[in-house]
Amino acid sequence: MINLVALPCLCVDIFDGTNEMYAGGEALNFAVHASRFQEVHVSLIGAVGQDSYADCIMDSISDKRIDVSHIRVEKGKVTANNRTYLTPDGDRYYKEDSWTGDIVDKMILNRNELQVIKESDVVFIHFWAGCFNQIIELKKKNKFKLAVDFVEYRDFEDMESYAPYIDYFMISGEESLLPRFEALSRKYKGLFNMSLAEKGSVTYNNGKRYTVPATAVNEIIDTTGCGDSYHAGFVCSHMIHGDIYEAMVVGTKFATETLSHYGGF
Repeated sequence: MINLVALPCLCVDIFDGTNEMYAGGEALNFAVHASRFQEVHVSLIGAVGQDSYADCIMDSISDKRIDVSHIRVEKGKVTANNRTYLTPDGDRYYKEDSWTGDIVDKMILNRNELQVIKESDVVFIHFWAGCFNQIIELKKKNKFKLAVDFVEYRDFEDMESYAPYIDYFMISGEESLLPRFEALSRKYKGLFNMSLAEKGSVTYNNGKRYTVPATAVNEIIDTTGCGDSYHAGFVCSHMIHGDIYEAMVVGTKFATETLSHYGGF
């Protein structure tokens, strides 16, 4: 059994115009899709308040194979939430005041949470997390695999400073950035995976390139969580089977499914 920890972003997406709520956040979306693998034991580390947003999150995963015992419930704080807007084509966008997320943005991991992470086999976190540097420091002294989603961050000099400690280095990008990823893969041991939306995905390992095309879909309902589901399929499949191409195919399958409904899962 592979012990996986995903942290820390648990939130609710509130769709403008309907006020429908969908549980989400990078860690939550990743964890749900990772729980589809029978070989993986999934734990979530994060924080929620005592409000309807927290109820939405916990209800949404009550039937999933996810250990929620490490999720903090913090009295007097608001569960992270994000007002989400959709274009006619189903692409999501946000406004300056969309995000309310201090409860996760300013989260500092405590001793018990750090111990859970130390004992895990693989950890998933996104670069923007307030506790990201804690995870990097922990990785320097422990043997767990580290998967990081850099999303649309573009400071490659800064990203390279973390590359020695990352096993699954993931980004949403464009083809013009691929040479930078290839160069990183020749210097560092990890898998460097770039999602290219409708153009599929590319992974570099030791300078070798792996390419998987996107799967055609009849109608895109919502792109929310598409990258998170891809990353879960990619990381978990590779942890289990060790095959890069197969992992990318599984990730693509998960992402394609996510495009067909509202919310990340």
